[in-house]
Amino acid sequence: MATTGVVIAQTTIDDEDAARRLARGAVEARLAACSHVDAPIQATYWWKGGLETATEWRISFKTPRERLEALSEWVHREHSYDVPEWIVLPVEGGSEAYLEWVARETGPRP
Repeated sequence: MATTGVVIAQTTIDDEDAARRLARGAVEARLAACSHVDAPIQATYWWKGGLETATEWRISFKTPRERLEALSEWVHREHSYDVPEWIVLPVEGGSEAYLEWVARETGPRP
C-alpha cells in the first residue's frame, strides 16, 4: 500500500488540560486538521538516570507532511517538557475523502 501525503504526529504530556490546549491550539492554527487526546496512559521511562512512572495523555495530530515541520516547531515551543515525545507515523492508505479533507483544512484560507 502506498504512503499518502498525510502523517500522524504524536506527543504525550502529563496534564489533561495541557493536552487539550495542545490539541485545540494546533487545529486552531491550521497546523493539524484534527487532533485526538487519548484517555490517560501509564508511561514508564528512564529520565536523568532514574526509572520513572507517570500518567500521561497522548495527543495525535493528523496533518499533511508539508505542514509537519511547522507543527513540530509549534508543539515544541508550546510543550512543557524539556524533551517532549515526538513520533511521526506515515499514513498508508485511507479514505480519499478524509485525506483530501486533511489537506484542505490545513491549507491556505480563501
